[in-house]
Amino acid sequence: MLSKILIMVGSTDNVQERSCDDVARANATMLGATRSLLESRITSPYTIHRLSMQLYLGDGSIRIGRTVANAITKKIGVAEFTILTGKEGKRCTRADRIAYGRQINSFINDCPEAFIFLTRLKLENLRLGESDFFPKIFRICKQLEFLHLDNCDSGYRSLLVVEHPRLRELDIFRSDFERVDLNWLPELTTLTFSSWMSLHDPFSFGHVPLLHTVSIRNTALSWHKMLKLSELLGKANVSNLHLGFEREKIWVKPEDPRELSQVFNKLRIVNLAAISKECGLTWTMFVLQGAPYLKELCIRVCDCLGIWDQDKRKKLRFSEERKEADAKWEASDFKHRNLSVLRIFGFQSEDKFVDYARAVMKAAVNLKDIYLHEKPACKVECKYIRRGSDRYPDSMMEKILVRSSLDMHMRPLLRLHFL
Repeated sequence: MLSKILIMVGSTDNVQERSCDDVARANATMLGATRSLLESRITSPYTIHRLSMQLYLGDGSIRIGRTVANAITKKIGVAEFTILTGKEGKRCTRADRIAYGRQINSFINDCPEAFIFLTRLKLENLRLGESDFFPKIFRICKQLEFLHLDNCDSGYRSLLVVEHPRLRELDIFRSDFERVDLNWLPELTTLTFSSWMSLHDPFSFGHVPLLHTVSIRNTALSWHKMLKLSELLGKANVSNLHLGFEREKIWVKPEDPRELSQVFNKLRIVNLAAISKECGLTWTMFVLQGAPYLKELCIRVCDCLGIWDQDKRKKLRFSEERKEADAKWEASDFKHRNLSVLRIFGFQSEDKFVDYARAVMKAAVNLKDIYLHEKPACKVECKYIRRGSDRYPDSMMEKILVRSSLDMHMRPLLRLHFL
């Protein structure tokens, strides 16, 4: 009678030390649990509202798939597969990914029935030699609503065409696709696209009438193209936009508001994340000027680097220029009448941040709240040592000085929050 069944493996394993025997043993345990829980459900009249399976690709995965295929019927709500590989992404060689690609093909070919009722699918570390793999997935998984691809492609600089009647969320992370064409996705609402190697625009939109949330993140190298949002998002009605720069080169080109007005007409929330502290902030004003109905603007500044070693940075072709060198924007007087919230993460009591807040206050005549957040804790090990002059205003005197610098007494209805 259970309505929710989650059978998961791997969450407590040491990824770095996982061996083939570990994977085989884990999948054997997984198979036993799957049979125990699902084989008795074959004649059950009760609906499984959620079935979530996390397994390793390889020994035993096909037997697990067949057990699932024999057990599930149309009496199922959400059905999810997370298919892990024996090695995690950073340790996978090209040969590993090709081998995993062959294994996933065998898995699907041997028990396609296990994929028919899937609504969610997560795949990782696959290089598919067959160009028809993704069309086959979309054809078999007719109920698919969520697809996550991590380090998956059909070969270096290959093309992925996505067409599906029910897909609502698409998450593509670390791929060697030259381009992803979202040709026909009438139900797509959310796109996440991260870490691409393309020399050109990494994706394009066709028919995506319901798309409203787009999150794009990339660690831009010196050769990455500066993207024009008016061209990249031109056929979408995005209301929530997240751009992550991963503490490296700014990879969007500030554009004239006349070019952006149609694309940003429905934009309500913008989050510009992981901006290097080396960068100025003035260039971000092009978003505000180009999005007349924007309600909330969030800026996140990070004062650390992912890779500090100069020889390694040169080898990987990180940009040696200032990280906003190509993001030039000429300041101009304009009035914005809809922005109500400004958030600045990583705020410091220095001119760059204060001048930026003042510029937004001057433009946004109906601004209601400014939230000044302390720098979030760094999630990765880094060698950055905070300088004594880099301080968040945590004392009462420092807060009073910031209020005075922003002339808050001139805007009695504007609230300033220190968080």
